[in-house]
Amino acid sequence: PYSVVIDNLECRERRQPPDLVIDEVERQLLKEADLIRDIRDLLKRTIIQATTQIRSNRIQKENCELDWSDKVETYHIDDKCVSYCTDSTNVQFHPSSVKFEENASTPKSWAQFSHDNISSAEQEKLASVQLRSLINSIIHDASEDLRMQRAAVNEAFDNRCRELDDAKFRLEQHLQQILKDIADEEANIVNLKKAIRDKEAHLKVAHTRLFDRSFRPNIELCRDEPQFRLISEVEELTVFLEALKRKLMESEQNLKNLEETRMKLEKEIAVKANSIFIDRQKCMSYRVCYPVDLEVASYK
Repeated sequence: PYSVVIDNLECRERRQPPDLVIDEVERQLLKEADLIRDIRDLLKRTIIQATTQIRSNRIQKENCELDWSDKVETYHIDDKCVSYCTDSTNVQFHPSSVKFEENASTPKSWAQFSHDNISSAEQEKLASVQLRSLINSIIHDASEDLRMQRAAVNEAFDNRCRELDDAKFRLEQHLQQILKDIADEEANIVNLKKAIRDKEAHLKVAHTRLFDRSFRPNIELCRDEPQFRLISEVEELTVFLEALKRKLMESEQNLKNLEETRMKLEKEIAVKANSIFIDRQKCMSYRVCYPVDLEVASYK
């Protein structure tokens, strides 16, 4: 489990801003990593405790086996002694044996020694039973804690992926609208440029007429009605052209802004797609390798 969690955390470090944040998934993964480390430390301490208990059991087993072996040997000696009689051929004098050994036990100490061995063995047996119960409880609780935390992480991943999907969908919808606005603005710019060219053509005609009429000779150079109408036309066309050019500049600026928005949206969509790929394809697919309950609680 720990390698899965670490892999998830390392994969999520490859997210790009602004998605590179400590979100709920990150918090749950860090919590899961801490939980696994705590369980690992607890199991290590439990293994040491179990190893110590096994060592004590073996020592007590050896003591009991040695006591039992001595008693079996003594039984055979006493049984052999019972078989001796005056007709036995293997009896003889052993004057040096007619004494009490200094290290000989008394019936009370003999009985107490066996009682102590049995009592110690029972104590170690009881300690072993209690330790096994404790180990089973630890493994069960650890398995349950891991299962619950795994479920919490998976739920956080599911929620985060849904949030990313929704955000990406909204960005794509916005991008579609921006692309439509760009197309409309480009068409508007084309129309404005055409309108400017048309008006400039009319203005050229008016200018040319005024220019040619400026060569009228003598008294013919008159401020007549055509002259006033031509000057008025030039003024109107000039004002209209200036308005069209201002409109063209505004449209070109709007188009520039729309293009910047488009690039920003495309970048944000790419960031969201990258985050979705990391969380769903890299992290969640790898979490399938997370041990199941029976594998975690291997004592079962």
